[in-house]
Amino acid sequence: MKTRLLAILAATIIAGAAQADEVIFAHGENPGNPRTVAAEKWAELFTACTGGEHTVNVAPSATMGDDAEMLTSATAGVIQVTANSQGAMSQIVPEIGLLGLPFLFEDLPTAWAVLDGEVGDMIDERAQNAGLKLLGFWDNGIRNVSHMSKTIPEPGDIKGMKIRTPPDQMTVDIFEALGASPAPLAFSELPTALQSGVFDGQENPLVNIYSAKIHEITKFITLTGHKYESTPVVAGLAWWSGLDEETQNCTLDATAEAGKMQRELVLASDADLRPKMEAEGVAFAEADKAAYQAATQSVYDKYAEKYPELVAALREAAGL
Repeated sequence: MKTRLLAILAATIIAGAAQADEVIFAHGENPGNPRTVAAEKWAELFTACTGGEHTVNVAPSATMGDDAEMLTSATAGVIQVTANSQGAMSQIVPEIGLLGLPFLFEDLPTAWAVLDGEVGDMIDERAQNAGLKLLGFWDNGIRNVSHMSKTIPEPGDIKGMKIRTPPDQMTVDIFEALGASPAPLAFSELPTALQSGVFDGQENPLVNIYSAKIHEITKFITLTGHKYESTPVVAGLAWWSGLDEETQNCTLDATAEAGKMQRELVLASDADLRPKMEAEGVAFAEADKAAYQAATQSVYDKYAEKYPELVAALREAAGL
């Protein structure tokens, strides 16, 4: 009997050792969002590249916590990878918040070119100092404002508006400059907060507004295009450092390839979603961009004083 038990135990240990290592890839978006689609693609690519030595468990819809919690979990090794948010990461790497300077990027391809260059390398260096490895940048679109009861084509229309923002000081500064009353809140809690009247509105790219059904609550959307946000894809540095070079390359390649698809889906969404949302009862308005830019100039002044060289470099890279 003892010999048999030892044999069973040995077989169990061998079988466990032969099992693929599980990688948890966590994010906060719902089914149908480009981030969800890309995370599933990342899992497919990474598993294939590693020859099945690693399997991926994709955890969507903030099931592993909000963005800030996921970053903490990545540094602690609870999860391995997260497609996260610029706002939450700016609490760890403040420089990433500068990508959201008001009206910095004319369009998404301009933003991608900046992120894929020296700016991305600089943010990666800062991230590693904080226990995270930046694998690449996916996209979170150029953002617009939705309101419960009106459109806001002029900056004066937003005065006093109670608006939800991500946990991102740049976004708070933009709306304070416009005379609104911004307050940060986790994205997963936003629909309930809007329905209960805590906020008059919120700001997000159209793809996030649609996939989270926020347009069913805030039926007035103004195309302000007031700021850009990336989706930094990051890994826990301890996990990353424990991978061999070949697996590290699989991680980077999967992020880049899935990211191309994700970016293109976000790019296409603005044109595709407007008619869909209009058919569902949403009223759209164009913003007076020049007036909004003038009203938010103080935000540039604030950050140029704190990060003069980086703000100047970003403006030059963006063609401003």
